[in-house]
Amino acid sequence: MSGKNFPERIKPGGHMPPGLPFSEGMSAGNLVFLSGQLGTLPGKLELNNKTAEDEFRQVMDNVFTTLKANGMSAKNVVKCLVMLADMKDWPAFNKIYLEYFDEPYPARSAFGASGLALNARVELEVIAMRSEA
Repeated sequence: MSGKNFPERIKPGGHMPPGLPFSEGMSAGNLVFLSGQLGTLPGKLELNNKTAEDEFRQVMDNVFTTLKANGMSAKNVVKCLVMLADMKDWPAFNKIYLEYFDEPYPARSAFGASGLALNARVELEVIAMRSEA
């Protein structure tokens, strides 16, 4: 069932392979909740992980591909949740993160997490808000 009073699946960004047991994202009113994104190569369950920076940039590209597919950009992002396999990667992740966001930055939380899917270095979850038409 869809409609104004029910959450709706968002348009996929085209980078996630089909058949995964979750939606890439859901909207509820003007809020859009993206599922946790990894630094996977488009259409594959394979990380772009030759270097940490490659993986961090890929996760950001994947998030922004999904935002763009839904008519949004960095300005629509309200909150980011960063999960790092090793908190020592925090400075390197921040360097890449700042290539994608300008002030005012979204609210953000981060924590160290062991056992991320595909043995990823990072998983990024985003909440965005659609502009009122």
